[in-house]
Parts: sequence; C-alpha cells; structure tokens
Amino acid sequence: MASFELPSFIKSTIPVAPFTASIPDSEIESFKTLVKLSKLPPAVYETQHRKYGVTAEWMRAAKTTFETTFDWRAVESKINSYPQFVATIDDFTVHFVGVFSPDPSAIPLVLLHGWPGSFYEFYPTIAELQKLSQPFHIIVPSQIGYCFSSKPPVDKDFGTHDATAVVQKLMKGLGLDGYIAAGGDIGSFIARALTNDEACRGCHLNMYIQPDQQQGVSESTPADEIAALERSKLFGSHGRGYMIMHGTRPSTISHVLASSPVALLAWLGEKFLAWTDTDPSMEDILEKVALYWFTETFPSSIYPYREIVDRYEDQEWQKPLAIKKPMGFSWFPFELASVPITWITEDTSASGNCIWWKKHEKGGHFPSFEMPAEYAQDIDMFVKKLKEVEAEKSKL
Repeated sequence: MASFELPSFIKSTIPVAPFTASIPDSEIESFKTLVKLSKLPPAVYETQHRKYGVTAEWMRAAKTTFETTFDWRAVESKINSYPQFVATIDDFTVHFVGVFSPDPSAIPLVLLHGWPGSFYEFYPTIAELQKLSQPFHIIVPSQIGYCFSSKPPVDKDFGTHDATAVVQKLMKGLGLDGYIAAGGDIGSFIARALTNDEACRGCHLNMYIQPDQQQGVSESTPADEIAALERSKLFGSHGRGYMIMHGTRPSTISHVLASSPVALLAWLGEKFLAWTDTDPSMEDILEKVALYWFTETFPSSIYPYREIVDRYEDQEWQKPLAIKKPMGFSWFPFELASVPITWITEDTSASGNCIWWKKHEKGGHFPSFEMPAEYAQDIDMFVKKLKEVEAEKSKL
C-alpha cells in the first residue's frame, strides 16, 4: 500500500501525519454477526410502499448483501487510493484527503460534506477535477464528529461555527491561502461561513437556504424551478421527520442506531434513495453505511441539527453565514432545498455576490457522486469566472 507524504512546497505549521484506513478484524467479525442476528420487521402495508420510507424488499436485499458478499477490505482499498492525513488542531485530530497538484501555484479547493455524507462521497469528484486543465490542490476534511476525525467534546457544546473554525485552521495550517470552499448540505453552511476568512477567495454551493426567503414565483419563473420548489415544500411537510428527531432527541436516535448495522442501514439508506435523482447502486449505499458504522459516526455527526431546529431563526447565529465573497451556484432540480435561481442571485441581503451559476436538468442532493463530472466542471467554471472578476477589480 502506498505511503503518502505532503509535497515539499506545503509549509505546514500544524502537525500532520499520513493516515491509512484500517478497521480491526475483530470489528469486522462483530459487524457480520450483528447483521446476521438483526431481525427485520413483519410485513405491513407501510413497508411495501416507498413513500413511507425504505421498503421491506430493498432492506431484505441489502441485508442479504451485507451478510454474503459485502467486502469491507475492498472498500478500504478504495478509501486508501487517495492520500490521507491527520492534522492536530487544538484538541482535535482532523482527518483529511489531500490530493495536491505538482504545480505549487494551483488553486486550493476545500470540499465540504454534510449529513449523511462523508469525505468518501467526493472521490468521484476528485477524479473528475484531476482531468481538468486548471490545477487544484484538493483538500477534503472529515468534519469533526465524522469518520476518522475526532468526536465533538462531551463536556461542552460544539456547533457548526466551531466546525468552521477547525476547517479554517486546517487551511491556514497547511499554508493554503487564497482557497475556494465548496459544499452542499451542512457543508454549504461551513462554506458560507468560511467566506468571512480573509484567506478564502469565494465559495461554490449546491444548496442555498435562507430563513427569511419569502419570495414568490412569477410568470417568468421557469416551470422546472417551480416544480423543484414544490418538491422542496413537500419535503418540508413530509420528509423532515428525521431532522426533528436529530434536533430534538439526538441521544435517543443515537442509541437506537448504535444497536445494529441493519438499523443504521435503514436510517441512512432511505436518505440516499430518497434524496437522489437516480437511485445509487446497492454497493454504493452499503459502502457509505459501513463507513459510518465502523467509525461510529452517526451519534457524533448530528449535532448541527440542534442548531437548525433551535437557532436557525436566530439573527446572531445567522450572521457568520452571510456570504462575504463571490459565490458560484449549481442548481440541481432534485435538491431537497431547491429554490428558484432568482431567489439566490437577487438575495442581496444575504450575499449579493453570485457571479456565476448553472442550471442542470437532472441531479439531486449529492452531486459529488451523482453527477461528479458536471459538478467538477461547475467548480472549475466558477473559479475561472472568479479569476476574471478579480482581474477586473485589480484594474480599478
């Protein structure tokens, strides 16, 4: 297995060491036993219909695959195919993937996941970014509480803005000034907040929500944007039960899902099926669920939902989310929180900085693995537009 090191032109001011994912054999055997012993519910009307959640048919097939053919070591091999590191920041160990261009002057790009995502969801995007003519230094951290990074502290509260500070210190510690932040879901909150950092040049988002967005649609609003908005409203009324549970009873749901890989499979698998335009493969979903299970990610990853439920209308909490730098946006019709593009481009109270956007005919909540080529190209085009804007500004 390859051993990776930081390139010589990275002058790190924080401790950084190579990292290799390796789960002990004993934990893999325990996983297999728990999967085998886990019961599925008896057939009822609701388990036959996808509108009520993951179906009995899909769960039976997924559980059987976990029991018989799933190979975690093969997943580890995929995970370890890109250079990984751990950095020490304050009291945290921060895991990150670091794929550096041989060109020292390449654009630093930090890719930020949300829930139920992880660093691993960006692997297809990394491959596509490397095909582009514009070079990038790609950093993909595991947020605090996710996968191989430290868990949040147990003796004090920790939130999204604290997680943002860790990412900021990571980029500064690696000496990557002039970076671009890109993300969706909770990662979009962190990308927005990072634009308050002097070293951040801008952000690219694929999810954009504001508590005070009350704009209506007009005769000029395209039909597909109206349809996406209606789907988002339906999600708000019928799809956010998990969010209320995460935000109000995180301890209870954590204990439930820590009991069995099959319980975790049902909770996460439903999201990957419901939040994408086209269903991911069974293998893809099982890999992501297993990564959460082996790293005990679920209980420590849902802390942002307490803020979303309790504080999202709080003006003080919102302040760091104001976008202070140029922004690019990728619009996907099956995004959970989809809004008409004009709500974003004309939202001067929150940003007023949207310099580039693109509308796609398909795609959902996870473009990093649903549509990695298009997503990578969008980031590339935004950065090129940003360079043009910066060049024009420098002439003034």
